[in-house]
Amino acid sequence: MKKILVVDDEIHIVQVVAIKLRNNGFEVITADNGQSAYNLAVAECPDAIITDLQMPGITGLEMVEKLRNTESTADIPVIMLTARGLSIDTQEIDKLSIVACLSKPFSPREVLETLKVAVEPLAV
Repeated sequence: MKKILVVDDEIHIVQVVAIKLRNNGFEVITADNGQSAYNLAVAECPDAIITDLQMPGITGLEMVEKLRNTESTADIPVIMLTARGLSIDTQEIDKLSIVACLSKPFSPREVLETLKVAVEPLAV
């Protein structure tokens, strides 16, 4: 079973995404800020991370940068959630190897489909 870390300071978003993922066979762990998420990622080594961009403390981008600089978490696929109108520089996305950016509001199905591509690459 694939383990997914879901991170957002808005608890309802974490709950909606977690329910959708659990209903589709994923194990879900959650955090409500970037520092807790980083600590959990290092301890649990999830198969993928779905994180909000804007959070108190360290942002989603800062967390991903820390993950990329930590050997055990450097290759974990990350999907970034952003508020409508906020965009992340394409160079930053490439530099941090962010798999996808989804704008809020998003559909749980969209998150699930994006995640499936990230953790279950198509066989060639």
